This record gives sequence, structure tokens and C-alpha cells, in this order.
Amino acid sequence: MKKTALIIMIITIFSKVLGFAREVSLSYFFGANNVTDAYLISLTIPGVLFAFIGTAISTGFIPMFSDLKAKEGEEKTIKFTNNIVNILIVLCTILVVITVLFTTPIVKLFATGFSGETLRLAVKFTRISILGIYFSGLVYIFSAYLQIKNNFIIPALIGFPMNIIIIFSMFVASKTHNIYLSIGSVVAFLAQLLFILPFVFKKGYKFSFIFNVKDKYIKNLLAIALPAILGVSVNQLNVLVDRTIASKVAEGGISALNYANKLNGFVMGLFVTSISTVIFPLISKMVAENNYEGLKKSLSESISAINFLVIPSTVGAMVFSTPIVEMLFGRGAFDKRAVQMTSSALFFYSIGMIGYGLREVLSKAFYSMKDTKTPTINAVIALIMNIILNITLSKFMGIAGLALATSISAIVCTGLLFVSLRKKIGSFGLKDISISFIKITVASIIMGAVAKISYNVLVGVISKNLSLICSIIIGGMVYFVVILFMKIKEVDEIVLKMKQRFLRKE
Repeated sequence: MKKTALIIMIITIFSKVLGFAREVSLSYFFGANNVTDAYLISLTIPGVLFAFIGTAISTGFIPMFSDLKAKEGEEKTIKFTNNIVNILIVLCTILVVITVLFTTPIVKLFATGFSGETLRLAVKFTRISILGIYFSGLVYIFSAYLQIKNNFIIPALIGFPMNIIIIFSMFVASKTHNIYLSIGSVVAFLAQLLFILPFVFKKGYKFSFIFNVKDKYIKNLLAIALPAILGVSVNQLNVLVDRTIASKVAEGGISALNYANKLNGFVMGLFVTSISTVIFPLISKMVAENNYEGLKKSLSESISAINFLVIPSTVGAMVFSTPIVEMLFGRGAFDKRAVQMTSSALFFYSIGMIGYGLREVLSKAFYSMKDTKTPTINAVIALIMNIILNITLSKFMGIAGLALATSISAIVCTGLLFVSLRKKIGSFGLKDISISFIKITVASIIMGAVAKISYNVLVGVISKNLSLICSIIIGGMVYFVVILFMKIKEVDEIVLKMKQRFLRKE
């Protein structure tokens, strides 16, 4: 598992760098204004609508597929997959028709502050971008299919064709007409599907038209998926609430939140997604085999790994929020006001980074046991808290208050999941996890202090961007040195394995 996660992590680094290039391109060509707000809302709407179906089905698909294969064999799983694919296409068609017919009221629901030209742009963009749910929906299913077949590399690579096409469409839109922003997003989703299909067929998948909503395995999947639909939609509704209020707080507010969230998403995609992607099929198989000791061990290792990687990233993002935003986005149409809004949002989003990360892994543990009810209840509580805090904090802190509200709700939700999982499966090493968490936090604070001091010294000698890069490198070195002296079990195991490999080579 660790080797596969490392390979995915390396691929994700390059994919996320390209993803950053996409966000930088948007900020460079269009800045943070009504065009970017309209464009981002047009992407949010299909994402939220599809979340009610796609993510929930793909979440339930892996444990159901594993269970079905163990009971009835490979041929039945192919029929099951085809049934899911065809049902998904029909559901996507219904969503597309509804969205096209009622675009304006739907956009107003998602961005109540939009009016005039911004509203007109958002409606035009949305009518095009909604078509992408066909392709993204199939990619959800086929990515899960490949992961079950122990192919994690190809699903990790699908971001490359998507980002390249979107960046190109941004360039074309800046030179010609902004409508190519939405057209580019649809073509990008299609490219993902075309990229993944050959590998899906290579793993034994054969398409056939099977449409049976009464199939008992579809009913079982729906029993798992219905609570997950609510749980996943709650996460999407969190985004919706943030952007709806942001549309009223300031022009460009939606864009500022998006840019800051993408920076946090880099860490999430690099570390958390790499780990959770590998662990989900693994623990689903363990549950099917009643191997709960293996489940607990895998969970404990994953949680510690996320703490080890995400906590220092959190401190770094908080310490250098403004220099990071200036280096990545501060050019072209991205002015000082946009830098200020985005950096303050990044600072407060970063507080909840560890909450987002651990919640991802803990939710996968519940899904592997076909328990989607518990994460859903916790997510609803977090949503209610997020709405209350959004309304309250945005009045005093503006855009930054929206980011802080999201972080607080994520941390609370994660704490509730820990308690619920402890009750469900018993002890899974929370004492050791807590001790390592404290040690990692102390090491990260020391790292942040040294990095900040280094930056203040260097910025008077060399450029800001070079000072930032050097300070991050210095901070990283300090972190790993301090960690080695902290005697953290997981770190000591890694060092021991590295020593053993080195000695074998000699």
C-alpha cells in the first residue's frame, strides 16, 4: 500500500502543479471579477447537482463490487457495472434537461448576489458546462472500477489531459470570446473519459445495454448510496453556501475563495487523496473478509501519515499565505485587492486543513463497512454549523470569515467521526495517534518560526519569490530534523526501512 501511495503521490505532484497552472492562467487572463465569478458558479452548479448521484454511486460501488465478486464471480460484476453505467446516463440526461430549462432560477439559487451582466454570463456558461456531467459521471465509475482492479495509476493521471485542455481554452477565451471557458471545461471532461476507457476495456470490461432498476444489487447499492447522497451533497452545499454569501460580500469574492481553496486542495490532493484512494479498496476487502484488526492497523497508519504531511503544510500555508498568493497569482489582471482577499481566505482555510484530511479517511472507513448514515449525520451537523458561522463571521471578517467558518465546521465534523468510529470498531490506537499528533504539531510550529525568520532575513537580500522558496526549503529541513528527535513510531519505521535498504545495496 505504501509503495502505491508514494507513486500516486509523485503523479499527483505533477498533476497538481498543472492544476495550479490552470488556476494561475485563470487569474492571469481574467483576474478576480464578474467573469471569473460567473465561470466558477457555472462549474459549481453541475458539481453540486451531480454530487447527488455520481459521488454517492462511486462511493457505494467499490464495497458493493467487492461483495458481489466474492459471492457471484467476475461475470456478474461486469453486468452490474453496465447497469450502473446505463442508469447513470439516464439520470444525467434528466439533470441536463432540468438545468437547461430552468437555468436562470438555478443560477439565482446558487448565487443570490448575481444580477445584470454577471447573471447573464453565468446562465450562458451553465447551459454549456452542464453537459460535462455525462463524461465526469462515467469517469467516476470507471476510476472506481480500475481501483478495484488494483490500477491506481491511470485514475491518478486523468487530471493531465483535463488541465491541459482547460488552460488552452482560457488562453483562447482571453484572445477571442469568454464562451470558450465553458466549452473548454466540457471538452476537458470528455478528454478524461477518452483517456481512461482503453485501460478499462483492457481490464476486462465490455459494454452492453443493461437497464434494470429492480436488480437486487442496485437496490442494495441504493440502500448504501441514499445516505451518502445526502452526505456528499452536504459537502457540496457547504461550497454553495460559501459562494452564495461571497457573491453578496464582494465582487470577486467567489474567485478569491476558489483560488484559496485550490491552494488547500493541492495539499489535499497530494497527500490525502493519494492515501485515501489506495486505502479504500484495501479496507473494503478487509471488511468483506472480517479482518478488522487489519482495518484498524491500516486506519491508524493512514491517520498518522496524514498528520505527518498535512500539519506542517497547514503551518506553512498560514505563515506564508500572502507571499504564496503573490508568487502564484500576483500578476496580470490579479491586482492587490485580489491578493489581499485570497491570502486572507487561504490563511483561514488552512486552519481546517487537517480536519478535511482526516475526515476523508474516516469517512472511507465507514463506507467500507457500508455505513453511510454516520458520516451523513455528522456532515449535516457540520453544514448547519457552517451556515450559522458563515452568516455571523462574514459580517465581521468578510471573505475571511467564510473560510474560517468552513474550517471550524470541518474540524468539528472530524471530531464527531472519531468518536463514532471508536464506538463502532473499538480502539484503533487513538492514544498513540494523539501523542504523535502533538509531537508533529510542536515540530511544525518550530518549522514555521524558523522559516518565517529566514524569510524576513532573506527578503532584504534577494527577491521575495526566491526568499519564499529558500525559506520553505529551510523550514522543511528543520521539520525533518526535529521530527527525527521526537521519536515518532511511524517516522522511526520509515527511517529503519531506509537504512535496511541502504545496507542491502552495500
